[in-house]
Amino acid sequence: MWHRFLGALSGLLLCLLSPAWSFSQGASPGTNAVSALSIAIEAALTPVAADSLDKALRTARERSAAFVLLRLDTPGGSVDVMRRMVKSIRQSPVPVAVWVGPAGARAASAGVFLVAASPVAAMAPQTTIGSASPVGFGGEDLDKTMDAKIRNDLTSLVRSLAEATGRNADWYQRSVTSAANVTESEAVRERVVDFLAVSPEDYAQQLGKRGLPTPEGLLRFSGSQVRFEAFEAGVRHRLLSWLLDPQIAYVLLLVGVAGLFFELTTPGAILPGVIGGLCLLPALYALSILPTNAAGLLLLVFGGALFLLEIHITSYGLLSLAGLAALFTGSLLLFDTPGADPLSLGLVAPTVIGVSLILACAGWMLAKAQRQRPRTGLEAFPGQVATVRHWQGAEGKVFLRGELWEAAREPAAGETVAFVPGDTVRVVAVQGMRLLVAPTDNPSRPNAAP
Repeated sequence: MWHRFLGALSGLLLCLLSPAWSFSQGASPGTNAVSALSIAIEAALTPVAADSLDKALRTARERSAAFVLLRLDTPGGSVDVMRRMVKSIRQSPVPVAVWVGPAGARAASAGVFLVAASPVAAMAPQTTIGSASPVGFGGEDLDKTMDAKIRNDLTSLVRSLAEATGRNADWYQRSVTSAANVTESEAVRERVVDFLAVSPEDYAQQLGKRGLPTPEGLLRFSGSQVRFEAFEAGVRHRLLSWLLDPQIAYVLLLVGVAGLFFELTTPGAILPGVIGGLCLLPALYALSILPTNAAGLLLLVFGGALFLLEIHITSYGLLSLAGLAALFTGSLLLFDTPGADPLSLGLVAPTVIGVSLILACAGWMLAKAQRQRPRTGLEAFPGQVATVRHWQGAEGKVFLRGELWEAAREPAAGETVAFVPGDTVRVVAVQGMRLLVAPTDNPSRPNAAP
C-alpha cells in the first residue's frame, strides 16, 4: 500500500516538474520568458564595433540572457578586428545568433566570418553574403607572396568555423579564394546559413522550434516567450561610432583642411584655425582606421595645394578649377574600397562646393590684404608726415608716431632745401632704421610734439 502511495506521489511530482525540466533541457516549450539581448552592427567592422560586441556579451552574461541576437549589415573590415570578434563569439558562454538583416543588408568580406562563427545564422529576404577575398588596406591587390599567405590563413579559419557549426565549408572556402557571393535563398539551399527570417521575431520563432545549442543542451522555446532587449553601448561608443562613419570623417576632413587654409592665409583670425584643428585631428584618426583609398586621399591633398598656388600664381582661375576637379574626384575615390561604401554624389557635391567657396573666399581676402597699404610697422611709414625736431645739413631728427627717428634728405629733394625745427616733411622711404624725407606740399609748421 505504501509502495503504491509513494509511486503515485512520485508520478504526480514528475508531472508537475516536467514542464520546467523540459524547458531547461529543450524537450518541449515552457511558459517561462526567454531574455535575449539585441545588438546591431550596421557599418564596417572597426575596433569600436569589436568593443561594442564585447560589452554586449558581458552584459548578456550578467543579465543571464538566453542568447544574443547580432543584427549584421556590414561591408567588411580589417582582419585583426574580424579575428577578435570571431574569438569573442566562439568563446562566449552566451550563444550569439547572427541575423543578416533587414532587407537590403549584407554580410560581405569580414562579415562572412562572423556568420560562419555563429552557432545559428539566418538571413532576411533581399540580402547577400560573400566576397571574402583579402585585399590591401586601400583596396589594392596584394603581392603574390603576401596574398597566398593571407588567403591560406583565412581559408583555414573559415573552413574550421563552418565545419564547427555544421555548414557548407566548401562554399565558405570559395568565398575567400574566389570571392563567391550568394543571395539569401541560395545561402539556405547551399547550407551557408540555417534558415530565412523576415524579422527578429520571426527569427526567434524559428530558432525556438529548431533549438538553440547551449552549454547545458539544446534550448527550445516559443517565439512568444522571447523578450528582446536592445543593447545600449554608452555615450563613448556612440561617439566613436559616429566619428567612424565614413561620411562624418569625410566632412570633418574637408572642413578641417578649409579651416587651416583660412587661418594660414589670414593670420590672426584664430577661430577658423581652432575649428580646423578640432575637425582635422578626429578625421585623421578615423581615416587611420577606416579602409581608405590612398589615391583619393592624395587627390584631396593635391586639390588643396592647387588652391594655395592660385594665391601666388596668376592663372586666371585655372588652378582653382583644377583644384575643384581634384577635390571632387578624390572625394568619390576616398572610400571606394571593398571594406567601405563609396560616398554618395549627394554628399560629395555640396561639400566640395561649400569647401571650395571657403577656400576661394580665403584667397580673395588674402589678395585684397596684399593690395592694401600696410598700416603697421616700418612698411607703413612711407607717405606719413613727420615734424622736424633737429636738422643740420642733409641729416637730422624727425618726430613721427611718438618717437624720434634719424632722418636724411631724399637726394631728389635737392641740396637747396633747408629744414628747420617745426617744418613738416613727408617720409619717402625707409633705409634700415633711417627715414628718407622730402618737403611736403604744405610747408606749414605746426606745433611740434613735446
